[in-house]
Amino acid sequence: MNETFMKEKPVFSLLVSMAFPMVISMLVNSLYNIVDSYFVAKISEDAMTALSLVFPVQNFINAAGIGFGVGMNAVISFYLGAKDYEKADMATTQGLLLSAVHGVLLTIVSIEIMPFFLRLFTGSEAVAALGIQYSDIAFSFALVVSLSMAFEKIFQAVGRMKVTMISLLIGCCTNIALDPVLIFGLGFFPKMGIRGAALATGIGQVLTLCVYFVICKIRPLSVHVRRSYLRPDKHMVGKLYAIGIPATLNMALSSVLISALNAILAVYSEAYILVLGIYYKLQTFLYLPANGIIQGMRPLIGYNYGAGEHKRVKKIFELVLVMNGLIMLGGTVICMTIPATLMGLFTHTPETIRVGETALRLISAGFLTSAISVTASGALEGLGKGMQSLVISLCRYIVIIIPAAMLLSYAIGATGVWHAFWIAEGLTAIISMLVFRHCKAY
Repeated sequence: MNETFMKEKPVFSLLVSMAFPMVISMLVNSLYNIVDSYFVAKISEDAMTALSLVFPVQNFINAAGIGFGVGMNAVISFYLGAKDYEKADMATTQGLLLSAVHGVLLTIVSIEIMPFFLRLFTGSEAVAALGIQYSDIAFSFALVVSLSMAFEKIFQAVGRMKVTMISLLIGCCTNIALDPVLIFGLGFFPKMGIRGAALATGIGQVLTLCVYFVICKIRPLSVHVRRSYLRPDKHMVGKLYAIGIPATLNMALSSVLISALNAILAVYSEAYILVLGIYYKLQTFLYLPANGIIQGMRPLIGYNYGAGEHKRVKKIFELVLVMNGLIMLGGTVICMTIPATLMGLFTHTPETIRVGETALRLISAGFLTSAISVTASGALEGLGKGMQSLVISLCRYIVIIIPAAMLLSYAIGATGVWHAFWIAEGLTAIISMLVFRHCKAY
């Protein structure tokens, strides 16, 4: 076991070494999101609208995999810090088994509900048909997604961040390369349209999982999958879900938010739904790198908390808060200065660009304060305080923003939805500080 570097190495260099590979991975993942949407937008505006409507369910599948993986990460890191290696192995084994079960269930349920789900938000049969074409293929890979996320969090728990970086890079780069080939039928490949975008995504995800398998074979993990631990242990399963369920809800709440906002905006025009979908693609350039830093932070906080190094926990949290604040400040400047250029990447309709320009400027007013709630929520997950983290996410995604969007849209029209974003971020930041201090994590 060589994870002791997580409590011995200087905090800044340690955090950089853990977070930098994940930031690179998340930036490439952000680029994939933009490129994927860019090529889908080339098919038609209907195709881009369909992708926007499918996104909440696709996001929920990812959230379920990542959220439960966060639970695995926190439990494994804690037991490694406490030097209880048998429990760390048990958490690894049972976490992977449960992840596989989740993947199978998500595949079946998500494909079955999509026709009904899509028709809740659009009366266009063309848009609904495109959404079904995309989701039938994309959601067939839910098992692969679930297992990939589990392996990602296991590797992060033992401090092997470069492995997750390599795996994600290979998957994302493959996806980016295959998008135009499969969508437009380049060379001897058939023209698949929106189905090609879904298949490119699935192939990239399969390659990511294959890399994890290969590296596990070449350089085995310091935690092990053991046959003797395959029978579920009530205490261990409870511990995994105690963190994993709130973490899943933390991420899945954004899907609920998007669906709710789509319903509010649909009253005005599908152009507003398109703008919201484009915004959520663009914001990945900020929130995915910030999430990369948080992914580097979680195992460090969990390990040091388990080892009783509370002063290091405080230093790690404060440093991450500053780093995420700088990312959000940069995003604010960009969205305030060139919003029309950003929207023009995905649509050439003047009215849609005008609406998007207003949306980006108003929403970006809340980026900087969001660094507080995002960092606090991630730190609480690393500490194993899943319910407290969930409280923050509920405020950010449900309790404040949805009522605000409904009231403001009624009062001033669709623009009120964009105002609801910065209002929710400001109020949630205040609540986050209160919750984090109340936990007395250090």
